[in-house]
Amino acid sequence: MLLDFEQPIAALEGKLQEMQKLAAESDVDVTEAVVALEAKINSLKKETYANLTRWQRVQLSRHPERPYTLDYIAGMTDKFVELHGDRTVADDKAMVGGFAELDGMPVMLIGQQKGRNTKQRQFRNFGMPNPEGYRKALRLMKLAEKFNRPIITLIDTPGAFPGLEAEERGQGEAIARNLKEMFMLKVPVICVVIGEGASGGALGIAIGDRVLMLENTWYSVISPESCSSILWRSWDYKEQAAEALKLTATDMQKAGLVDGIIQEPLGGAHTNSEQMIATLKQTLINTLKELAALPVDELISQRIDKFSAMGVVVE
Repeated sequence: MLLDFEQPIAALEGKLQEMQKLAAESDVDVTEAVVALEAKINSLKKETYANLTRWQRVQLSRHPERPYTLDYIAGMTDKFVELHGDRTVADDKAMVGGFAELDGMPVMLIGQQKGRNTKQRQFRNFGMPNPEGYRKALRLMKLAEKFNRPIITLIDTPGAFPGLEAEERGQGEAIARNLKEMFMLKVPVICVVIGEGASGGALGIAIGDRVLMLENTWYSVISPESCSSILWRSWDYKEQAAEALKLTATDMQKAGLVDGIIQEPLGGAHTNSEQMIATLKQTLINTLKELAALPVDELISQRIDKFSAMGVVVE
């Protein structure tokens, strides 16, 4: 899948392939030309991805080839045991989680899971959890707390499922309860936005001691398209909406809403999934070691203070 702003890069890469094919099929020496073109492509890539608009980063966050939660779990951990069900209604396939070992450390991993094709997307409900998904997540967090295991959540959702049946089963209550309970968890909690971080659907598993974002992700109360449809009665203004929402990782860090940004490979996480997974793994290991040094009372106190300090109150 090629995005609009990647077309000039793709055109040069096409020329490079033609040049390399010519060199392979004939005795013509094009070494200097190949080297020069490779340098030009690399320079264009750096310039392009360093100056992406907010909407372009939203597009990258949705790239269908980006690693999803289960990809990170498979690549980062050993002995993953997936746990199912909220013990009340059902097992929400849009929310996955279970115990695993991260570099030998037992942890609980929880995250939203999207699908790569139509069948998988329907099975995972496009990464939009129902109330039972958030209740399953809370059940697993409480289980982790019981066995003194750190919790890692991976956030990637266009929002909680907005269907009538989800509201009837208490979507708002389920998310609100997660917010309340996550503040008081007696184990370290690390939250990472790995793709889309939309509204309460993301926030429902995003109260942590450290909240991190991958470089080309977004985190906002509403998506650019929905914002555009409300303000302009049309999706045509989604790019302006993205600019106004200030939803990128850089924006979130400047606003003090997240604690750090994890760099992606040049071109996005999907261009080198193995490198991205290795980078996230090392970041998590380092952060867990840092949090493990804090007493439980201080951990909870800092977590509450951090979120309480967000926003501005005018009387």
